[in-house]
Amino acid sequence: MKRAPSRAPSQRQLRVGEEIRHALAWVMERGDLRDPAFHGVVLTITEVRVSPDLRNATVFVVPLGGGDATPQLEALTRSQAFLRHELARRVRLRSVPRLSFKADESFDEASHIDALLHSPEVSRDLGPRDEEPEEDDNGA
Repeated sequence: MKRAPSRAPSQRQLRVGEEIRHALAWVMERGDLRDPAFHGVVLTITEVRVSPDLRNATVFVVPLGGGDATPQLEALTRSQAFLRHELARRVRLRSVPRLSFKADESFDEASHIDALLHSPEVSRDLGPRDEEPEEDDNGA
């Protein structure tokens, strides 16, 4: 039986994702990752999405203050075995999910939308209206 392709995550998926996010953030905060790509860069883990079978997890990261996260993503991929080992010690799961890392582009998208909303063309269309709305005979 096939499932719907765009199904909302279950409560368990959300809870496990949040536990993984906290555990990975704790490992990074402690400075256990010694790869040179992390020197002088603070990463923020914005979200962890876990597959329905809890075997795969996608970790979304962004450098604090923005910028290109490609070197850090490559370093995280190289450190995947170490991170899974640390997760196994900190999160109680039957099996630790396989981790994949992606740059979180939601902040860039939000900035782009904000810039569009504040552009002169949109501001002109959203400006104050000179006309008052007409009232109906029944007072509404």
